[in-house]
Amino acid sequence: MTTEEYWNHNVHYHPVVLDAVPEGCRTALDVGCGDGVLAAKLATRAVSVTGVDRSTEMITQARSRATGNVTFLEADYLDGTALDQEGYDFVSAVAVIHHAPFDDAIDRLVALLAPGGRLVVVGMAYNHTPLDWVISGCGVPASRWNALLRGGKQAPRGMPVEDSAMHWGEVRQATAHLLPGRRFRRRLLWRYTLVWDKPGGTREGGP
Repeated sequence: MTTEEYWNHNVHYHPVVLDAVPEGCRTALDVGCGDGVLAAKLATRAVSVTGVDRSTEMITQARSRATGNVTFLEADYLDGTALDQEGYDFVSAVAVIHHAPFDDAIDRLVALLAPGGRLVVVGMAYNHTPLDWVISGCGVPASRWNALLRGGKQAPRGMPVEDSAMHWGEVRQATAHLLPGRRFRRRLLWRYTLVWDKPGGTREGGP
């Protein structure tokens, strides 16, 4: 299997995640790994990769594409016993954290990250202001054009879907409070990206 067999709004931002992996990354964790497409890509950037998802169906699909340095675990990342505390140099979470209380999700991701490690979130929010609606409207032709070029918008079979309970302004404010110094950017295709480096430790490489 190839590591990318379809396109959707989450897959579209995988390059942002991969570009943020620091040089010399030893351990990477993909939270809410789904069918394992991103974890397989991370395996080219890190010595070892763990993908975690609480969906049995998603983990079954992910294990079908597993390579030698990728391990898939069926578990809830919010469970404090399922994963190694401060055990990962790099943690990614794509379209995941809105499935749980926001502060709890962020706190848990921070706890999993090793000192000096890097967190990358690709998240979702809902429109609240007129400007939100204008920006979202600009995404429609971009989405249709990309879908036309890439064979349509698709998703893994059985992937859990949930809407965000927070609007763009709330996410921006909450992340600024919870992750001081984070680099936040609203993206065109109804996503935002967030990059944050945990204090402590030593690390080379940039976002």
